[in-house]
Amino acid sequence: MFLIGFPLLIIPLAIYNMIVFLTPGVLWTDKVATVAMPSQSEWPITFGDVVIAIALFLLFVEGLKASRAAGKPMLDHFLSMLVFLAALAEFLLVKEAATSTFAVITAICLVDLAEGLAISGRAARHRRTIERLEAQAPGQ
Repeated sequence: MFLIGFPLLIIPLAIYNMIVFLTPGVLWTDKVATVAMPSQSEWPITFGDVVIAIALFLLFVEGLKASRAAGKPMLDHFLSMLVFLAALAEFLLVKEAATSTFAVITAICLVDLAEGLAISGRAARHRRTIERLEAQAPGQ
């Protein structure tokens, strides 16, 4: 699978940076679309909403990657840590990244890191339990 070893949450960070630095003047509160709701109200979808939705979808995919049996979990954890640290540093040090949208993306990166560590930790405990039970099985 080509996604192994590639931190997908780089994508929303890259989209954010491309919008901020290549199209100055675009606000995260600018409407991308408006959806008419059954309640007769309108739901404005902003640039920030779209980027956060992309990040949440990619967080789900990262969770699927973390739960696979094979792969390189240490590499994935290391890359997730780098992505989170880069996002945190950018949020704290770059004026254009000091927005709620970027803060939410950074929080999503932190959740990805914690999720990957928790899932791989549980998988390792599960493997050890199975190995112990197999070693104790009589007559095999």
